[in-house]
Amino acid sequence: MNLEWSAEQLALYNRLREHGGSLAPGQPGEGGADWEALAAGQVMALPVPVDYGGLGHSPLTCAFALEGLGYGCRDIGLLVSAGAHMWAVQHPIVKFGTPQQKATYLPGLASGKLTGAHAITETEAGSDALAMEAAAVKDGTTYRLSGRKRFVTNAPQADVFLVYATLGKQFGFTGVTAFLVERDHPGLRVEAEYQKMGLRSCRWGQVVLDDCVVDESRRLGAERQGSKIFASVMAWERTLLLAPLLGAIEAQLEECVQRTRSRRQFRRRISSFQSVTNRIVDLRLRLEAARNLTYRAAWELADNEESCYPEMVKLAISEAAVATFEGAMQIFGGYGYTEEAGIEERLRDALGTRISSGTSDMQRSVIAAKLGMR
Repeated sequence: MNLEWSAEQLALYNRLREHGGSLAPGQPGEGGADWEALAAGQVMALPVPVDYGGLGHSPLTCAFALEGLGYGCRDIGLLVSAGAHMWAVQHPIVKFGTPQQKATYLPGLASGKLTGAHAITETEAGSDALAMEAAAVKDGTTYRLSGRKRFVTNAPQADVFLVYATLGKQFGFTGVTAFLVERDHPGLRVEAEYQKMGLRSCRWGQVVLDDCVVDESRRLGAERQGSKIFASVMAWERTLLLAPLLGAIEAQLEECVQRTRSRRQFRRRISSFQSVTNRIVDLRLRLEAARNLTYRAAWELADNEESCYPEMVKLAISEAAVATFEGAMQIFGGYGYTEEAGIEERLRDALGTRISSGTSDMQRSVIAAKLGMR
């Protein structure tokens, strides 16, 4: 793995870092203008093949570029929203879609004119996502979909939903099949979901499938291939969804260093207190470990989706983010606890990243299984 970035990669990183700095933090339930601004920077186009209006970058280049975006952009919710769109909808269409499906959806998704949502979680199927109740009953060349999906990122504004349903509970995870269903398709409706404590500019909702009849041309991949599609989504999402947080963590640590030089207690700069400097050093170690795990995972992602690196990346970045923003609050003292400092919002957002795309406990469980212990 060569981490000597090319001139093109460095230019892309710097461009997105600057572009991220121009994005204003979104407001709860809003953010349309920010989404359009993100799309104007060609963020959603990063991994999409050139033939379908994308930039065709490798996973490693995407990880590096998104790190730059996260350094400049302080709206973590917006970044998670874009990541869900890219890795849980665009990617599976690129990998499993028919030529017609790719031509229909990828140009719009890459330009940001279309928004994608990944509908798999249910009330009793969260970490065990494939233990779903949503059903797909085949009738000739059509499928009748029924069920309710929960906590669907981007649902309120999505144009196309990647929906999973099972052909029969007797098949277990092998019966799961994926479908591409458009927002205005009869039988699909979006309902409100609980308000979140963080990631508020990353909107979510419930997706209800009520006698939703779709043609087999809407099926993504083959029948009973949904578990394979979902596994691929998880490998890419867990590797790249939180790559922007690497930049956000670095920006926060730089602010912490500056704070230790300017803040005084007991007539001394707090940078002279070993407990303070040790905290920042430990946080920096967490960042570098997470960063190098991300690069390693992204480097091998295109050829190997079976390794435990995606789960290690998801675990490392989310835990590093929570530790960093919590540590920053301590370093900034009383001011760090105010809304004006912005740290409390980033901490609430970071806590959400320990849950989305699989909880931290679930990541450890998957890693253990891939190491042969379960």
